This record gives sequence, C-alpha cells and structure tokens, in this order.
Amino acid sequence: MMRGTMKKYFITGLVILLPLVITIAIVGFIIKVLTNPFMGMISSVLSHLHIIDKGFLFLKPEQLIRVTSQLLILVLLFLVTVGLGIIARWFFINSLMKLGDKILRRIPLVNTVYKTTQDIIQTLFVSDKKSLKQVVMIPFPQPGIYAMGLISRDAPKVCCEKTNADLISVLIPTTPNPTTGFLLMYPKEQLIYLDIKPEEAIKYIVSCGVIIPEHPSKAL
Repeated sequence: MMRGTMKKYFITGLVILLPLVITIAIVGFIIKVLTNPFMGMISSVLSHLHIIDKGFLFLKPEQLIRVTSQLLILVLLFLVTVGLGIIARWFFINSLMKLGDKILRRIPLVNTVYKTTQDIIQTLFVSDKKSLKQVVMIPFPQPGIYAMGLISRDAPKVCCEKTNADLISVLIPTTPNPTTGFLLMYPKEQLIYLDIKPEEAIKYIVSCGVIIPEHPSKAL
C-alpha cells in the first residue's frame, strides 16, 4: 500500500519536474551554442578589465565572468539581430516602392499622371525650396486690373527665347478653391512684389477677399 502511494507521488513529481528540467536543458544547450564562439573573447576582455574580481553568492570569480560573458553575448546577439531585421525590412520596403514605381510607370495613362505628379512634388519639396514663396501682384486679366499670385520659378528657356524677354512663371490661384488657377508668364518688370507671406495670400484668396493680409509694419 505504502509502496503504491510512493509510486504515485514519484510519478506526479516526475510529471511536474521533467518538463522543467528538459526546458532548462534545451535553453542551456541553445545558450551554449550561441555564446561559445564568442566566449573566449568576451571573457578575456572582462578579465583584463578586472571588473569582476570577486565571486557572487555561490559563484566563483571565474564562473561569474563566464555567466556575465554569456549575458553580454546574448544581449549583443539580440541587438545585432534586431539591427539586421531593421535593415532587411528597410531594403524590403524600399524594393517594394521601387517595384511599385516601375509598375505605375508602365501603365498607360496612369504613368503620365503619376510621373507629372512626382515631378511636381520633387520640384516643390526637393529641388527648389523657393518655389511659391514670393507673393506678387500682376496685371490680370487686362492692364489696370490686378491679381495676386505666387512666383513659381523662371519660365522655360524656350519661351524666353521666343519672346526675347526675361519671363517669370506665376501661379494665379482661383477663388475660393486655390487648388486650381492659371499659370501665366510675365516679364520681370511687370511684377509688383508684395511683402506678404504665402499663407496670408492664400487666406485672402480663399476668403474671397474677406480676410485682409496684415501689413508687416502693423504686425510689429
């Protein structure tokens, strides 16, 4: 009777303890496999630095150096793995973007709109930081009547040569929707430069002239 009870207790204890022992053994084996190639180098560095000269609890100095080296190696391996993942992911996303760009450029009609939009965005935000930053007043739609606009950049060279004039491209936004408008080319001498911020000019145009741009002298 006593023998059967002990056997049950032993089996119950074995069922509880065995998975834990196997888990610890497997984890220990994996840690050894990962850390052994670098153990000599890290342990040597720690020994020469004399950071660990005494033991801790039941660990001797040599054993403590080994455990510390394993922990450092695991941390470094984790950081290197994460770094490689970030780099690989960046290259993967970059490759996808390049692939998408190639596909869009090969689709008829879509490629024209896509390339034009891409060129505009690159021009505004990358190549020319001064585009649409200067507010001007120009005679439009006829002499004696003026419209407010934004200087885009110099007009195409072929246009300047054909008219034998130094032309400037000016965007005239429409009211109350400034996303549409007119792109006009004017000689420099016909431009009246205004000391107004572009956002103030857009507010004036969108509000149909209700919001008057504040004069710089008054702002002071």
